[in-house]
Parts: sequence; structure tokens; C-alpha cells
Amino acid sequence: MKDYSTKDIRNVVLLGSSKSGKTTLSEAMLFEGKVIDRRGTVEDKNTVSDNTEFEQTNQKSVFASALYAEYLNTKFNIIDAPGSDDFVGGAVEAFKVCETGILLVNATQGVEVGTEIFARHAGRYNVPLILAVNQLDHEKANWDQAHDSIKSAFGNKAAFVQFPVNPGAGFEGFIDVLDMKYYHFLDANGKREELEIPAQYADEAEELRMALMEKAAEADDELMMKYLDELTLSEEEFAKGLKLGIAKGEIMPVFCLSAKKDIGVKKLMEFCVKAAASPEGTVNKTISGKEVVCKEAAPVSIFIFKTSVEQHLGDVSYFKVMSGVLKEGADLANPENGNGERLSAIYAVAGSKKEKVPVLRAGDIGCVMKLKAGKTDVTLAESGCEAYEHIQFPEPKYRCAIKPADKNDEAKMGDALNKIAAQDPTAIVEYSKELRQTILSGQGEQHINFVKWRLNNEFKLNVELYAPKVPYRETITKIASAQYRHKKQSGGAGQFGEVHLLVCPAEGELNTKFVINGKETQLNVKTQDITELEWGGKLEFYNCVVGGAIDLGFMPAILKGIKERMVEGPLTGSYARDIRVFVYDGKMHPVDSKEIAFIIAGRNAFREAFRNAGPKILEPIYNVDIFTPSDYVGPCMSDLNTRRGMIMNQDVEGNFTVLHARVPLAELYRYSTTLSSLTGGSATFTMKFAEYVPVPADVQTKLLAEYAAQEQEED
Repeated sequence: MKDYSTKDIRNVVLLGSSKSGKTTLSEAMLFEGKVIDRRGTVEDKNTVSDNTEFEQTNQKSVFASALYAEYLNTKFNIIDAPGSDDFVGGAVEAFKVCETGILLVNATQGVEVGTEIFARHAGRYNVPLILAVNQLDHEKANWDQAHDSIKSAFGNKAAFVQFPVNPGAGFEGFIDVLDMKYYHFLDANGKREELEIPAQYADEAEELRMALMEKAAEADDELMMKYLDELTLSEEEFAKGLKLGIAKGEIMPVFCLSAKKDIGVKKLMEFCVKAAASPEGTVNKTISGKEVVCKEAAPVSIFIFKTSVEQHLGDVSYFKVMSGVLKEGADLANPENGNGERLSAIYAVAGSKKEKVPVLRAGDIGCVMKLKAGKTDVTLAESGCEAYEHIQFPEPKYRCAIKPADKNDEAKMGDALNKIAAQDPTAIVEYSKELRQTILSGQGEQHINFVKWRLNNEFKLNVELYAPKVPYRETITKIASAQYRHKKQSGGAGQFGEVHLLVCPAEGELNTKFVINGKETQLNVKTQDITELEWGGKLEFYNCVVGGAIDLGFMPAILKGIKERMVEGPLTGSYARDIRVFVYDGKMHPVDSKEIAFIIAGRNAFREAFRNAGPKILEPIYNVDIFTPSDYVGPCMSDLNTRRGMIMNQDVEGNFTVLHARVPLAELYRYSTTLSSLTGGSATFTMKFAEYVPVPADVQTKLLAEYAAQEQEED
């Protein structure tokens, strides 16, 4: 492979819904780039990108595949991202290192929910998009539908560079309004001839060209003035305006493809060479906010955006050279912890094919084997460099509990899950002390099932997935007081401590006037301790003891006892929160009062007061946004009602309705599966924690009964 400078590199990510043909397009691009001499197919399980057993068996991409092609003296680094929203992590990784996205639209379906989801993700990461309508050779291809759905979804940003001739089974070419040529294809290997535009298409071509030129002019004030004066642009000005408009995200050029027949692939790649941004001069931010320009004349820094374990190779780390010139044998370090790494050999990569290279320049993408600590989302750099901003992965939307079939495999399962999570940051693993469960979270049931498949097949572990417990919280709604005396005599040593306390909700301004034992009492605060609890909410602790009834030195012990009780609330064993505690009286013994006595007394007095203070169970509420075709709005709303969901509002994005709702977490187990079933797989959703709110009375009664039964069973 030749040594490519930064300006001659194009980093592109292939995006689109499942079945849009991304993998087929990547094969065609590699074929045109002379990386392969025969294109594989998903059906034959011989593609370069989908090369794992799971992907080939299920005919579904689950990993982002890094590929390269050499075309027109340009190196294309191509990342084939998974098409399912369940595996969106692969696309998000790619956004970190790619300057351009090619978003495929299935000609038989038009713009789908997944298409818009990927467009939204690309916008979030400021990755400009080129649209490509693929599968125009399919017998059910519908150009008019695809055209209209693109205009509806992307509005005036969509700029049609091409339009097809005879879409459907007879598709064999397209009109290109940049070149003003009819490209007629002679075989299924990209062989083409350039012809004059047939008369019946001339007016449409001219109209689209003028519309495209106007969009190009709008990208730059100087060009716009020129266009307004002369109503035209030179070819150089036209190209400049297009490039600027694409980079700003103001123009989304639309191309025609049949990746299967290699129709339109060369034109798409040619356009990327001319109009897509190279990494040269792009700016990346460090964790501290410092801006680092991508250029060769700079210290070496790389960013690892993907890791995998590959057959016969072991751990493989995929990276982008963010600055400088990386040479084999380079010694770099992680700026966040100082851990050093030697990159003894570096490779250009095309799926399972790895080509050793002596050097990779700023902006290029490659891989390295067997780093000691080269995990996803890590910077390695020369001394003096800072770590780059971490990848912002989407929030999980599916959670389950997981345990090994054999209890003796718990440690082995934990180690395996940690290795998977290091490779796939969207697979989140945590052991909940509160729930006493290992919780596995991901982007959907398919994602979680894939993790299970890996545990079964790669790590030889049998595991069980089941419904997780809900992390409820407990609090109080009223004022209550209680007292507790702890007295224990054992031989010569004794324990004594008595605590009188009052509890109330930790809300509003601090009030210290209460009725205690039928008498109005003004408490005087001597000391206070306000704790922001690690599980959310707070505990306010006020020492109001007068007359030396309890030494100040015992107050930490009382507070400790209360906190111990709050870790396992009296109602359901859930964490307690948002409570004020006033210790106003008590007793101690000159000999027998010890710290342990006041821990116990504080814990038990708090428990009694809590039970009498209108205790309430709180449940986690999530903001849920459902993206669905309008035909399925009714079923989606009905289903949300059965889940105690509250629909806040709805709006329209392109061809889809977005339902904004608030739903209890307890009602969201396997929601992704239900939504897919309701909508034929055409809807998706996001979810994010909002707040804790009191459960309805009937739900609280049910939870209390379940907890009582559980305690009885444990006893």
C-alpha cells in the first residue's frame, strides 16, 4: 500500500436500516478499490465485513467493520456500521473518527425510522451526510416513494444529484446532473458508458442542476452574490459551494445505486474524492476543551474507537491517528493514567484482512494487536498530549438480570461480562448491592441476546436472563417522633444508649417548631450534617440536644445507625431518601454508654419514626420518546396506557410521529420487543431517567405484600 498524506484520505461511515445494503455497498467499494477481485454476498456468507459466526448465521451486522479501498489516488477508510438500532454503538464509534456519512435509503421502503435515527445520530456528532438510494434494481423499487420520503424527512437539505432511468428489474443507469450525462451500465461489475441525456429527461435534468447550483451558491456569501448577478457558477465555483454546503450539513446530495450490480458505486466514490472532507485541518477536542488540529506536523496522538477479539489474532484495537505521523514501534502512553504502550506493528485493515504498514499519517485509520490496556474510547499519545473527549454513547433502553446456571461460575461470568463491556461500551454491567443482582443493560433485546450468545459460545458459559428488580426508593410524607433505649448487660460490661428523635420530609425551608408528645416545642439546632446520598436524594441530620443529655461525641454514632437503616428501608428494603432527622433528647450512662449502643438506638428509633411518618414508596420514572410511523400511533398509545404511561405530547419529524411519554421503569421490561411486535419492527424509542415519584396506592399495597412474603420465606 502506498503512503497516503492526510489530504488524500477520506473517512466514511456507511449507515442505514437493516436490509438497506450497506454490506453489499462496502463489497462493491472494495472491489472498485482493488482490495478484492470478487464481490461476496450476505447470502453466501463470504463478505469482508460480516465475517463473524453470529453475523453470518443471522445475516445481520452487529459489529462496525473497518475497511479500506484505494481509488483515484485516495485512500478510503470505510466503516460499515450495523443497521439495527440495537447495535447503534458501532455507528457512534464511527462518528468519532469519520468526516462523512453515506446514509443508504432502501428503494423498496423509502426513508424508515432507522434511517432517521441514524441521521439524527450523525447530526448530533456533526457528521455530514450523503444520501444514496440503493436497490433500485429490485423489482419492488419505488423511486417516487423514495424521493418523496427523502424530501419529507430532510426537507430542502436533500439535493438530488442523480435520478434513475427505469428503476426496478430493468434498472441499468441514471442521469447525473453534475456531469449532465446518462450513465448506462453494461454488466454487473460496474462497466459503464457515458451517453448524452435522452431528450425525455433533459428538462428534469436541467431543473435539478439549477436547483443544485442554487444550493451550492447558498453555502457561501460570495458565491451567492455571484449567482444572483450571473444566474450561474463556474464548475470550480459549483464544486466549491457543494463542498462547503456538505461540510456545513446544509446540503445532503442524493445518489442512485444498485450496490449488488455495482451501478453508481464509482460515481459515488468519485464524488467523495471531490466533495467530501478530508481529515486535514479538522479539529478534535480534548477532555479539558483544548482544540487539536489534525495535521502531520504535530505530536503523535491516536484514539482507539473500537476493540475486538478476533480468531487467531486475539485482542485487536482499531484507532484513528488524530495528529502527527505514527510509525511502527512507536512508544505512546495513555494521558489519563500514564500507562505506556508500544505499537510494535501497525496495520491497514479491511475486515479480517490486515496489511502491515510502516507508517500511518494524521487522519488515517488502522489497527494494532494485543495492547496491554488498549480499550475502546482510549487515547494514546506522546508526552505532553491530552486525552480526547470520550465517546458519548446512547443511554441503554433494555435491562435484565443475569446469573450463571452454575453458581460456581459467578466469578467466571463476571470476568467474561467485563471483557465484553470493554469491547462494547453500550453493554453495561453492574452488580447492584441494593437489588443483589447482576444487571446487564443494552440497546435492546437483540443486543442482550447477542451478549448471551457470546457468553455461551466464546466463553462456554451457560447463563440465565430474567426480569430485574426495580430500584425503588422509600421516603416519608408526615412528621413523626420515636424513642428507643438500647440496654444490654453482659458480665461486667454493659451497653446503654437512649435516643429521642423526630423525622419529617426534607423539603421546603427548615422548620424547627414541632408538637412533640402533645406539647409545642421549639428545637434549637446545635450542629448539623447534610448528606447527599449516593443513591439520590439527601439526609439532613440536626443535633438539637440540650443540657448534655447525650454527649456531642455520640452524634456520629447515631447518624451512622440512621444511615445503616436507610440503606435498607423499612417498607421494601429499598434505599430511603429525602428525610430530615432531629435528635432532640436521650440518655446516656457514665460507664455503659458506648458508640455501638447509640448506633443501635439511633437505627431503631429511626425505623419506628419512619413507619409512623406516612411512609411512601417511590418508583423511577423514565422519559420515553417513541418514533413510529403514523399508522401505529394508536396501538403505541394504547400500549403505553397499559403500562401506566403518561403521554405528555407528540410531534412530527419527517414521516414519523414522535410520542413523548413518562413511563415507570417497572413497566418497561421487554418494551423494545413489544414495540417491535406492535409496529412490525418499524418503530424505535429512547429512554432516559427522569425522576422518582410516589407509586399509586394499589401498587404500594402490592409491593408491601410481596416484600412481606419474601421476608417470611427468607426467615
